[in-house]
Amino acid sequence: FFKITLRRSPIGLPRKHRAAVKALGLSKLSQTVYHSHTPIIAGMILKVKELLEVKNVKRVPTPEE
Repeated sequence: FFKITLRRSPIGLPRKHRAAVKALGLSKLSQTVYHSHTPIIAGMILKVKELLEVKNVKRVPTPEE
């Protein structure tokens, strides 16, 4: 899985970049989401890589963790 955290704001960027951030499920700074390794997700990450912090994790943590 990808662990994706929004580190910089997409304000002032082209509409396609803002849409990619929203499609990843990110709306607030420091918000973290998990996505599986797919070519579609990888393409969205590469489009806005300067705004994100991305790490590979083995599994998605449960809410208790």
